[in-house]
Amino acid sequence: MDVAAGIKFRELSLTDRLDQIKKNASLEDRDILFLKDSAQSLGFDNVNRMIENAIGVFHVPMGIATNFLINDIDYLIPMAIEEPSVIAATSKAAKIARLTGGFHAEADDPLMIGQIQVIPDDKPHEAISRKILDKKDELYRVASSRARSSKVEEIQVRAVQDESQLGMGTMIIVELIINTHDAMGANVVNTMCEAVGQAIESITGCRTILKILSNYSVRRLVRCRATFSRNQLGGDNIVERILYAYALAYSDVYRAVTHNKGIMNGIDAVALATGQDYRAIEAAAHAYASRGGRYRSLSKWWRDENGNLVGELEIPMAVGIVGGVTKVHQMAATSLKILKVNSSQELAIVIASVGLAQNFAALLALASDGIQKGHMKLHSRNIAFMAGARGNMIDIISEHLVKEDEVNLSRAKELLVKFSQNGQIND
Repeated sequence: MDVAAGIKFRELSLTDRLDQIKKNASLEDRDILFLKDSAQSLGFDNVNRMIENAIGVFHVPMGIATNFLINDIDYLIPMAIEEPSVIAATSKAAKIARLTGGFHAEADDPLMIGQIQVIPDDKPHEAISRKILDKKDELYRVASSRARSSKVEEIQVRAVQDESQLGMGTMIIVELIINTHDAMGANVVNTMCEAVGQAIESITGCRTILKILSNYSVRRLVRCRATFSRNQLGGDNIVERILYAYALAYSDVYRAVTHNKGIMNGIDAVALATGQDYRAIEAAAHAYASRGGRYRSLSKWWRDENGNLVGELEIPMAVGIVGGVTKVHQMAATSLKILKVNSSQELAIVIASVGLAQNFAALLALASDGIQKGHMKLHSRNIAFMAGARGNMIDIISEHLVKEDEVNLSRAKELLVKFSQNGQIND
């Protein structure tokens, strides 16, 4: 059996899959035991239904961001992320924003775009477009027959010229604007597109190729704003430094990418914890950052009339609280229970608020002490653990690493030996 090629691998039990992996990858018994335990943490049957050829679960630490007041509602926000300092920084940002009323946000109706690619061949594309538009009512009925609750709100047609240098000519794109309510909507949108695509072929006599949703969810935007008191930040000088940092992110693509990555640190962590398609959210966000022809900061920052710092974030946000992973992944379901959100729009509002909070936290750190001070303090605990420290010895080693400004594994091991020899507690 060629395991590397995946032949019959899907038919094996978990134990047999791990045996084959062990033979092919030279894993030790402890590696196999770790994989087996991880696979069973969510129930292997569940894991095996989520993806193909499952052998385990990749665990990401999950914590709670605190202090969030959003639209006058308090939230405890689950965040799944492996990077230290993000949750602490986000919670601190929320605490500062809370003093001036917290975050204020709104989300558009949950409208998704489905695309059907029509190939006119030798037929005039204007005539094909008119045929499609003349049969709108029929296409609405076809789409509605494939969904219980989701509804096509609009059908639009546009021509797209091939720019790939393949010489494919003009294509007609039929777009369904679909209200997916509390679902992210990928499955229902794709189902509707496939049904409508067949109807379009009958109406026009043209071929259809792609029939699928667009993850560029610009009809599903969320907007969030917060004010941060200049006195809480340390005065006008810090506000000015933050605005200089934002100006660079708006004006220079090299800074903009890292600036927006910081925003996504917060957004992705909540999306992952609640079982969202964070890859789709990322793709839409970065496309939206380029909507003016240049890649820029997703957030905007300015001073208000009182000299306080104001931040605003507008971003596409296609999320759901029903269907998908939320039904089979217990951690995602639990995270949604912790959040107590009642709609996909409310979830979008929460996620965007965390993104803005994380952006503020990063800008504040950069404009004051620098990003590394807080990050390395938390990272030093990981280094101490990697060196073999346990219990209160982790804090002891971590404190010395930061004090010496030498946060690395070799120094941590030296300190561990030193303190162990001196009889320090290591439980």
